[in-house]
Amino acid sequence: MPEGCAAIQRNLDRLEKWVARNLVQFNKGKCKVLHLGRNNPRHQYILGAVQLGGSFAEKDLGVPVDTKFIDQLRLEGT
Repeated sequence: MPEGCAAIQRNLDRLEKWVARNLVQFNKGKCKVLHLGRNNPRHQYILGAVQLGGSFAEKDLGVPVDTKFIDQLRLEGT
């Protein structure tokens, strides 16, 4: 597993422990992994006992986020 993928999985594991410790509930079925970038390994992640679904585009606060959006942000930032 690439180090970046391992780091993300460790953070998901930490999130799961925090959720249990603080009695927080959220719908894991609605959690998705947003695969951005051309060289993305599209790794499968697990949150608790749930394998997270993957997506190439999602809306965040009504704004569509996808690879084209991220590329545009990079162009505007340079």
